[in-house]
Amino acid sequence: MAYQSISLEHFCSILGSTTELSSVALGGKIVQVSDEFFAEAYHLLLVEPAPSLQGQYGSNGALYSGWETRRHNPTYDWCIIKLGATGTIVGFDVDTSHFNGNEAPAVSVDALLSTNEHESELRNAQWTEILPRVPLGPSARHLFSIPESSRYNYVKLNMYPDGGIARFRVYGHISLVHPADDFQPFDLAHIFAGGRVVFTSDQHFGTGSNLILPGRGKDMSDGWETKRSRQDNHKEWVIVRLGAPGRLQVAEIDTANFIGNFPESCELHAINSTSDIPDNDSADWVTILPRMKLGPHRRHFFQLEADQEILFTHVKLTIYPDGGVKRLRIIGTRGKCEGYTVPETLVESTGSATLIGRPATFGKVIPVLPLTPEAFVAFGQVIQAYGNHTTAPPGTKITPANRGTATKFHKLALIKSSYPEGCSSTTGISVYRCDPVKITGNMVELKVLERHKHTNQAFIPMGAGSFSWDEGLPESGKKYLVVVALSGDDVKPDLSTLRAFVATAAQGIMYNTAVWHQPMTVLERAMDFSCIETQIGDGGNADCEIVYLDEALFLKLPEI
Repeated sequence: MAYQSISLEHFCSILGSTTELSSVALGGKIVQVSDEFFAEAYHLLLVEPAPSLQGQYGSNGALYSGWETRRHNPTYDWCIIKLGATGTIVGFDVDTSHFNGNEAPAVSVDALLSTNEHESELRNAQWTEILPRVPLGPSARHLFSIPESSRYNYVKLNMYPDGGIARFRVYGHISLVHPADDFQPFDLAHIFAGGRVVFTSDQHFGTGSNLILPGRGKDMSDGWETKRSRQDNHKEWVIVRLGAPGRLQVAEIDTANFIGNFPESCELHAINSTSDIPDNDSADWVTILPRMKLGPHRRHFFQLEADQEILFTHVKLTIYPDGGVKRLRIIGTRGKCEGYTVPETLVESTGSATLIGRPATFGKVIPVLPLTPEAFVAFGQVIQAYGNHTTAPPGTKITPANRGTATKFHKLALIKSSYPEGCSSTTGISVYRCDPVKITGNMVELKVLERHKHTNQAFIPMGAGSFSWDEGLPESGKKYLVVVALSGDDVKPDLSTLRAFVATAAQGIMYNTAVWHQPMTVLERAMDFSCIETQIGDGGNADCEIVYLDEALFLKLPEI
């Protein structure tokens, strides 16, 4: 098979637009190896360059960051690698850094497309050679390009006859994963869906392309992180070209591992553009998420304010003033636009294992998202403990209590009341026992909202009873709905601000004064709640205003 050696200075022009299909960051892994006596093969796929371990020894000899086999192999050594994503292959980087005198003299590469779940049988499969035997030298990167191959999901690196290789990278184009149904939501920004980071204002500590990788990563090194800013009103941004034009519904912004260096806040804009890199200052950018606070080491879920009749091709994430974000997910449904090409390598599937994202529909249906303090801040406070104290919202006072047997999270919510003088209102604790709501097709109907215009109101889950003779619930539910809206100019619920969340039994909530909300709604099993509020107690409008919706809305429960 034809190939071409590439000098390092030509890497960007020839392979710069490709994806490293073998990377452990995508899910690449070692499946089988003939020998790894001196150094284990998993090093081949690591993201970071191979460090020098000169002078360090283990029980088998000198240590190397790479794959090194025994001497005197009469044939050759081999390593089978499962790619992180199925795709076509166009090039390789065979790196022998720090192997000098023990480097592999030559390699070849075979490839295979297989759905066989018994990976132990792959050695005897019908492999296709895609890179013929090529010579290698000591402590150097060896780049090779080949004509674009067929689709493969495994490669076999053959080393003649033995020796060491530091890193092995397979470059190509991912076979995209889109749902067959145009109305099935998925993550339009995901690398497996064809998303690409096309511009980053700064990536001093972590590259912007990490934002669209699968999973939540391992540490700060595989997220996007900017350098520290020293100017007032500073911001940084990244632009993502979506895998297909889409109707945008939900965003997930994950700050996993970023604890002392997460952004203070962020916002999202979207645009429909035929340009690969739209102008950052274009007036065509539309706000789909106004500036929102972010927290440390947390998945933040936000309902987007995007017109469902408009298709967008790019999304811009802006962070203030700087910091790190681990992942960006943009959930929506795909459409078609003139001038926007989706690669022919598209793989359509309806299998849930290959889809990215979570189903949700819009119009009269509201997505229910996991409750976080940042997404709820306009409506009230989330009351909960934090196992990792550094992930609590900034400013939370945390101290030891009870002679060291407890931790106190101080004043997560304050009781407030604005009843007129002389109305005989009092503050107290009530208990609500709530039966589970009816769920039909993973949806809950929303018919009514209420508000308390003179008091805020807290609900704290109480859990189940422990003894057969007590009055506690024998089994308590673990989830409940929190549905909220702000008042419009007519003091009625402004349904454009309606947001729905699912809370766990580890979370309490405090509704701000006069925030419209759905009456307490629990899922699956009954739950008891302590309610802390101020009221007169005569059943009048001063205590509780109720509005029945003209047309019922439906709350779509998350499938995560």
